[in-house]
Amino acid sequence: MLSNTFREEWFSNIQKNVLAGLTSSFALVPECIAFALVAQVNPLMGLYGAFIICAMTAIFGGRPGMISGAAGSMAVVIVALVAQHGVQYLLATVVLSGILMALFGLLRLGKLIRMVPHPVMLGFVNGLAIIIAMAQLEHFRHATPQGEQWLQGTPLLIMCGLVALTMAIVYVLPRFTRAVPPALVAILGVGLLSYGLNLPTRTLGDLAHMAGGLPVLHFPTVPLSLETLHIILPYATLMALVGLLETLLTFNLTDEITGTRGQPNRECIALGASNVVSGLFGGMGGCAMIGQTMINLSSGGRSRLSGVTSGIMILLFILFLSPLIAQIPLAALVGVMFVVAHETFAWGSLRVLGKVPPQDALVIVAVTIITVFTDLATAVLCGIVIAALAFAWQHALDVRADIDDAEAGLRTYRPHGTLFFASTAHFLDLFAPSTDPARVVLDCHHLHMADHSAIAALERLYERYEKAGKHLQVVHLSKRNELLLQRAGVDVS
Repeated sequence: MLSNTFREEWFSNIQKNVLAGLTSSFALVPECIAFALVAQVNPLMGLYGAFIICAMTAIFGGRPGMISGAAGSMAVVIVALVAQHGVQYLLATVVLSGILMALFGLLRLGKLIRMVPHPVMLGFVNGLAIIIAMAQLEHFRHATPQGEQWLQGTPLLIMCGLVALTMAIVYVLPRFTRAVPPALVAILGVGLLSYGLNLPTRTLGDLAHMAGGLPVLHFPTVPLSLETLHIILPYATLMALVGLLETLLTFNLTDEITGTRGQPNRECIALGASNVVSGLFGGMGGCAMIGQTMINLSSGGRSRLSGVTSGIMILLFILFLSPLIAQIPLAALVGVMFVVAHETFAWGSLRVLGKVPPQDALVIVAVTIITVFTDLATAVLCGIVIAALAFAWQHALDVRADIDDAEAGLRTYRPHGTLFFASTAHFLDLFAPSTDPARVVLDCHHLHMADHSAIAALERLYERYEKAGKHLQVVHLSKRNELLLQRAGVDVS
């Protein structure tokens, strides 16, 4: 008997998930080819990587419904490596980055994604939406003897018309039926129209030659030496970092959209294993792809079957269907990706910019801009740093103290808040050793000590009262705070 969870993950709404996987596979092909060209490698490497990573993460990963493949964020990382050392070093780097990703999951560090604040998430999706839209503009250019130039005249009108028609189908069709994914209908419909009318427009076949055989196991031919490790380790580490960040952020977004909760550590392990296999079979590295994931989810893909279908279709495109797939106009895929960009962008974040705290608005805008102009890892890191500094500053200002002078010759301070590195200066300013009476009580019932800076601040407070010839008594320490002070060798008796 199959468990309910297994049936739900694999066999819920089979028809809708198969069609969703087919739709997302159409969107995967041009992206993976384009990213392979960015990395200056054979486009088949991008397609092999997409097949292996998409299928393996769908089968073994912790987030059904999420689509992974050869991602642009990782392709950008290895451009310099390929240019300097060649493809074999790239494959070795992909294998090593996969090992690092798997270790991240085995060490159960996937939960660290919970440390990413919501404003960073909003900036992340906004930045990627802009990147997705901007990437489509390249398809409005064509090669000439003078170099790349924008389309003009009839080719531009045809391109814009097909893009607009594709977007109209995707937006309008759901009002009449949801039996089939609107993106799939749009891609096939515009493709048949373009083929039937023999319209002079660019197709997938113009990007690259897609036909090939099965991927073959091939260990990277690089020297097994410390010198090789010295070359590939920095690239592998950066690839792993970028891949894990994009995967886990897309993971969180998928959780929100589906209203379910996945297993982040399992996803990291599966992603790492799939990158290792991809590198060993001549494929590029990859991670979760937010655009294709949004297409899959909006098409009704919720089970593992959608991801497996998408991966298998990539392989079928390579082996048998490349002549047919090559006829799909780029305009149809551009239109679908424009819709994805529109639906990915968190438009609600614009409405709340003036309502949320200024530091949160700053994080949203900063992460969006940094994602567009640099890379995801830098953007998320900057966002977390800004949010953490703002949080620390706010909590530092929240430290206050009530003063009780009810008993003659005795003053009691009752501080409230968290004592940590950013609040110690403000905490010490609450006390007046020079003017306080001979006996002072520090009631720590409402004070939380968070770090070593808190211990140092309390030691300085003792020293100030001792220097003033007065006695400071600390009472009502929590068990945790008392243990913290004892370990540091501070006598609070």
